[in-house]
Amino acid sequence: MFGVIGWIVFGLVVGLVAKLLMPGKDPGGFIITMLLGIAGAVLGGFIGRAMGLYGPGEAAGFVMSLIGAVILLFVYHKLRRPTSTI
Repeated sequence: MFGVIGWIVFGLVVGLVAKLLMPGKDPGGFIITMLLGIAGAVLGGFIGRAMGLYGPGEAAGFVMSLIGAVILLFVYHKLRRPTSTI
């Protein structure tokens, strides 16, 4: 049970820092921020394993998780359609 709570807290911290580093209007609130951090950790783990930084069973560190979350926010900003205010 502590593993799940650990992922939630870690995801929230990573998501908050990524939102602070990435300028612009970001989606969602508490839950979306947490999910962003968790998805960033997963993406960071994949990137780290591809670069040879992590082994097959190792989790991504804070910096790689943050890089993954910032990449996800960057992709979101690029794919988001601008809304017209007429």
